Amino acid sequence: MALLYEAETYAILGACYEVYGEKGCGFLEGVYQECLALEFALRGIPFEAEPAVPLSYKGQPLEHTYRPDFICYGKIVVELKAVTLLADGHRAQLHNYLRAGNYRLGLLANFGHHPQLERERVIR
Repeated sequence: MALLYEAETYAILGACYEVYGEKGCGFLEGVYQECLALEFALRGIPFEAEPAVPLSYKGQPLEHTYRPDFICYGKIVVELKAVTLLADGHRAQLHNYLRAGNYRLGLLANFGHHPQLERERVIR
């Protein structure tokens, strides 16, 4: 049985590992986000940076929106962190993005972890 969006996940994580290999840990999240956008473009990975994901309550649209770091291939939410360790709040944030946008797969990439990139794959 194949993984959901296996080839796309592999390409996205390859770009994340490249950025981590080049920059290491210790920068703010925004630095990694900018680097990853460049790397996605270099690799031909289609992405939207910080797209607005609409929210609703009982069928009524809200003024607030969610803004995940990236939507890649039009179907995978990519959320970046630059923290020592991922926490349940980070996972909950990704689950909310998936639910709000009706996406099935999300990737958490933590560039603040040492000695390597910390990553998690979340399926809804």
